[in-house]
Amino acid sequence: MPPQIQSQNHSGPRVLQGDLSALSPAIREFIDTNVNLCQPDSIHICNGSDEENRGILAQLEEQGMVKKLHKYENCWLAKTDPRDVARVESKTVIVTQEKRDAVPSPLGGGVSQLGRWMSPEEFNKAVAQRFPGCMKGRTMYVIPFSMGPVGSPFSKIGVELTDSPYVVASMRVMTRMGKAVLAALGTGEFVRCLHSVGCPLPLKRPLVNNWPCNPELTLIAHIPDHRQIVSFGSGYGGNSLLGKKCFALRIASRIAKEEGWLAEHMLILGVTNPAGEKKYMVAAFPSACGKTNLAMLCPTLPGWKVECVGDDIAWMKFDNQGILRAINPENGFFGVAPGTSAKTNPNAMMTIMKNTIFTNVAETSDGGVCWEGMDQSLPEGVTIKSWKNKPWSLEDGELCAHPNSRFCTPAGQCPIIDPLWESPEGVPIEAIIFGGRRPEGVPLVYESFSWQHGVFVGASMRSEATAAAEHKGKVIMHDPFAMRPFFGYNFGQYLSHWLSMADRPDTKLPKIFHVNWFRKSLKGGFLWPGFGDNIRVLDWMFRRVKGEGDAVPSAVGYLPCRDSLNLQGLQGHVDLDELFSLDQEFWQRELEEVRSYFTTQVNDDLPDEMAHQLELLQQRVKQM
Repeated sequence: MPPQIQSQNHSGPRVLQGDLSALSPAIREFIDTNVNLCQPDSIHICNGSDEENRGILAQLEEQGMVKKLHKYENCWLAKTDPRDVARVESKTVIVTQEKRDAVPSPLGGGVSQLGRWMSPEEFNKAVAQRFPGCMKGRTMYVIPFSMGPVGSPFSKIGVELTDSPYVVASMRVMTRMGKAVLAALGTGEFVRCLHSVGCPLPLKRPLVNNWPCNPELTLIAHIPDHRQIVSFGSGYGGNSLLGKKCFALRIASRIAKEEGWLAEHMLILGVTNPAGEKKYMVAAFPSACGKTNLAMLCPTLPGWKVECVGDDIAWMKFDNQGILRAINPENGFFGVAPGTSAKTNPNAMMTIMKNTIFTNVAETSDGGVCWEGMDQSLPEGVTIKSWKNKPWSLEDGELCAHPNSRFCTPAGQCPIIDPLWESPEGVPIEAIIFGGRRPEGVPLVYESFSWQHGVFVGASMRSEATAAAEHKGKVIMHDPFAMRPFFGYNFGQYLSHWLSMADRPDTKLPKIFHVNWFRKSLKGGFLWPGFGDNIRVLDWMFRRVKGEGDAVPSAVGYLPCRDSLNLQGLQGHVDLDELFSLDQEFWQRELEEVRSYFTTQVNDDLPDEMAHQLELLQQRVKQM
């Protein structure tokens, strides 16, 4: 007998769409438990259809949560409460019985920078404080979704319960969602995702921008032992679209550890040379370091082609031939808008012109959008309203779009989407690229000496902080593997997991590289033009993967030989000596920063091999 759904007042919520009795017992039990807890007025089981999507968007428009952008086809703009604009790392936790399963124990106690732990007891208290009755007056939407192509052996399924129609519309873009997922799931396992904006009706206080949220009580919790995610108080994508960072990285990285694969914060791109040879690469950069720009690169070298498999997350596992294969588990791009332009990323600009939900960008009076770095002049008489919903002009001295404003757009619309982007088997990976925003000291590109050294390069990544989280200012932060905010388990164990890939018999390990597009001259200008010219660096990597391309060993890794970067047709002068210079003092400081980080933050959980790689780097720096 399936569980009967009843709210606490014993008049069950109305089912607006779908058939509860057609769901598996496990899904019905999940809904039943949370209906009793959250007490929604009604239930809507999402089927993912166009008709449903039109209804959801019409409802959002009626509620004043989104506005139709008449300049484009089926595009919408949401402006949030200014207190709900980014991931909130300080309120994002991993819940485990033992703290050390979630985060390493920092030297001398103190707060870990590698994630936040919460005990099950504290978590239960937090739920009891937040969730009872939190959906009163609202509809509970049931979103069955697949991370990865439906039916792929790589893919994992989740079910998200939410009271936010904005989440429904966005999840339809970012995941495969609806009927087909339920059919593929059958009675199988799924990740349980619960989300509430935390604003039951009637409201106790007026909304800002018609955007429901509860920032004082925001909590994003992951319970990996139970394959569960619980999010409260925020409607922002990174906190509410639970298939994204919460599932695809934090929960998936833990599943990957148990099942022997990798869930990583990486773009996936296919690179084809003028001879028609193609190689796939993945790259890990912190947010706002040009990840989407690289994934959709327009090469300046004649005859080269780049195609995009994904711009943010890669799930990778070795096949039975020992080849590392990757899928993009997402169905859309959730990109940072500021800085995106026809110059920096023409493919992204073409992608977002239809079926896109924009959040916290500025709007133009002719029904369009704009943001800093868009580099488009407005027609005469067209005015701008900022993300704060106020008239805006350049003289105002503040930004028209929030630095972390976003576009949420279907990946299939990208003009250079790779033909194999939905291949159930994934694409074969031959190079792994790490990178960050380093204004000084770090060369344009280098290759690791070995897999173990490559893991060390990923572990010691540092970059200027990003607007995607609540950090302020231009501080250089440690961001190992660009995963610092996204580890689902202890980082020391994560490093051991990466190192263990080299112990597998007959694997073809990809080469590992590090890039830095952002090095500056003493005058403050960028030394490398970047954007489409980054193909010149990919060309060298491509040749290195093939066993060609000249390189010279250095203290940090293999550097390209003097003439091995193809600079043909490059506009302007590039000072290669400055771009690749290695300063001994800088690297001594870097070495000590990394040593201090490993000692204080990873402490007893640091694998011996990482300590060994640190010593080897020290010896090489000494000999510079």
